[in-house]
Amino acid sequence: MTEIKPSKDSGLKAARRRAAFSVGLNFLLSVAKGLAGVFANSTALISDAIHSATDVLASGAAYVGLWVAGKRHPSFPYGLYKAETVATLVISMAVLLAAYEIGRSAIFGPDRIPDVSLAFPVAAGSLAASWLFGFFQLRAGRRLNSPALIADARDYLADSLSTGVVLLGLIGAHYGYALDRWAAAVVSVFVFRSGGQLLIMALKDLLDASIDRDTERAIIKLVESHPLISEVKRCLSRTAGGRFIVDLDVVLRTKSHEIADRVSDRLEEDILSQFPRVVMSRIRPHYGHSPILHSVMPVTSPEGKMAENIAKAPWFLIETSERETGKVQKREFIENPYWREERKRGYLVGKWLLSLKPDQITVASKREGTAIALLKEAGVEIIRP
Repeated sequence: MTEIKPSKDSGLKAARRRAAFSVGLNFLLSVAKGLAGVFANSTALISDAIHSATDVLASGAAYVGLWVAGKRHPSFPYGLYKAETVATLVISMAVLLAAYEIGRSAIFGPDRIPDVSLAFPVAAGSLAASWLFGFFQLRAGRRLNSPALIADARDYLADSLSTGVVLLGLIGAHYGYALDRWAAAVVSVFVFRSGGQLLIMALKDLLDASIDRDTERAIIKLVESHPLISEVKRCLSRTAGGRFIVDLDVVLRTKSHEIADRVSDRLEEDILSQFPRVVMSRIRPHYGHSPILHSVMPVTSPEGKMAENIAKAPWFLIETSERETGKVQKREFIENPYWREERKRGYLVGKWLLSLKPDQITVASKREGTAIALLKEAGVEIIRP
């Protein structure tokens, strides 16, 4: 099994720094709203301060989750990435608690006309800070593939919406309307919806939900594009704190353990490099020769003689035959699309030939150029007459 690459940890460190900053910002917003709500006699602003206060706990949980996710322990061979999921679960519970507290205050609290001159500037400043930081936190979370940061960002955006409702209530209070309590009630609905979404997301991850189908199909397509892979028999996948773990059983057209191991190792590396969210991949090879043999030979022209140089060969003869009897079922001549290329011709021809999925190729030259090296590395049998 391919181990987790150290480069994956750089994203965790960046995410931890952002989560730590989020804790400090939430604390400042909570204190500012709370003090302004008390002195301005605003139920809605006090409720919004409760929301921000729970965010301090939630952001702290995100930070702890991100810190634990970067650790290694022999008892957890698949890593501790689900620590972020646990942090997301804590965040969701904190948000739901905030919704309850805000709703309770709105239903049972008295009608008040707050001091708008004190409450409005604090609410407006908090709205700007929450919206801007939430937007940038969301972008960072998606870039770093961090569910905890995404959860934290959504919480900030929910906070900005609720603060916007508080602002509307304060505008109504400026004109003599007692909307403060109703604004607090609306705030509770926003917060409850946000907490519910986060809870569902965390539970799916904790219950080992599979990765999205598009990504899974893309991984299978990558693996089956290898010339020696007949098919992917099974693909098991799971999410782990926003990261992916994949386990594939594949059928190879070879009985060589050395070639099978080399192909499996290469494909595991390709999966990790082409799919950044995959932190662990495992390919289990199964051996099964196809009854059909695909042979390739470079030629100078259709029905012409064998070409000396594989990369410069204008045409290739593709033969499909029965493996046991050798009976030819189909002969086809395909023009080499890269034989006139001046740069990287061997590489381009080798890659193109691999896309044809040959079992063996007959070459006249004893030199091993780039094209032959690629075919040999992929496990294609090289035949020299």
